[in-house]
Amino acid sequence: MKLLTRAGSFSRFYSLKVAPKVKATAVPAGAPPQPQDLEFTKLPNGLVIASLENYAPISRIGLFIKAGSRYEDSNNLGTTHLLRLTSSLTTKGASSFKITRGIEAVGGKLSVTATRENMAYTVECLRGDVDILMEFLLNVTTAPEFRRWEVANLQPQLKIDKAVAFQNPQTHVIENLHAAAYRNALANPLYCPDYRIGKVTSEELHYFVQNHFTSARMALIGLGVSHPVLKQVAEQFLNMRGGLGLSGAKAKYRGGEIREQNGDSLVHAAFVAESAVVGSAEANAFSVLQHVLGAGPHVKRGGNTTSRLHQAVAKATQQPFDEQAESWIPNVSGVF
Repeated sequence: MKLLTRAGSFSRFYSLKVAPKVKATAVPAGAPPQPQDLEFTKLPNGLVIASLENYAPISRIGLFIKAGSRYEDSNNLGTTHLLRLTSSLTTKGASSFKITRGIEAVGGKLSVTATRENMAYTVECLRGDVDILMEFLLNVTTAPEFRRWEVANLQPQLKIDKAVAFQNPQTHVIENLHAAAYRNALANPLYCPDYRIGKVTSEELHYFVQNHFTSARMALIGLGVSHPVLKQVAEQFLNMRGGLGLSGAKAKYRGGEIREQNGDSLVHAAFVAESAVVGSAEANAFSVLQHVLGAGPHVKRGGNTTSRLHQAVAKATQQPFDEQAESWIPNVSGVF
């Protein structure tokens, strides 16, 4: 297989207060309750809170932080990748064992995902167990310890995590695409470079969290949770670091080309050009164009035969193929 990408032209801070007892709103008996309207609040410190009480049996809460890999620099590449794997490590308020077994005991789930722009810490559980999962969510995001021996034991997992991800050729293509399209910032990889595996330290993790996990860069989102409860939690436990934190370098689009050879029988390629930033009129136009060209098939198997892109490729080859138009529109620069 040949992979081808082408682009035209965290001192610690933590709360000493006891974690909140979050009481889930009781579901009224009788007729099914109607979901409430979406509620939105922005605190003076810049933290955004949004919630939708839909009275579902499962509650979901996510803490989204503007701290993706684009905020790394050449000296700490791979920090966010390792940070994604530290959610079950010992914190100031809970041991690694307590976090893992506590979530297991209630059948809950704690997951961490990241893009180049943001990191998302998400918990899911039965609505009656929200207080338990919320305690762990707050511990992981506001009071990590990053003990050296625990961090060292995680280093080999970086290599495994990367190898598993790169079994999907599309992941490799997207990584190379950003490396070709941008000179800095958005060019930073989502996965730790090989030369940095084993070298990301607990001090680097502390520094990154200290300078990017600030209230103004956070959004607390709840589904199946009442807004007053979510607001109380945010005001009491997520008001520990003020300011905007480090801004990070401005992404510079440059264009370029990366070709990577291997022995597969298929070619995976991406051709992109610079698009628009989120919130602009051009961003809306690119979104429309994406669906005109074809944003993917409408059925599980088969191609999107009504898309312009599919029709053009079908005329050029009789071999099996798959095509899709993509649009990535972050805050500062996007590619289409």
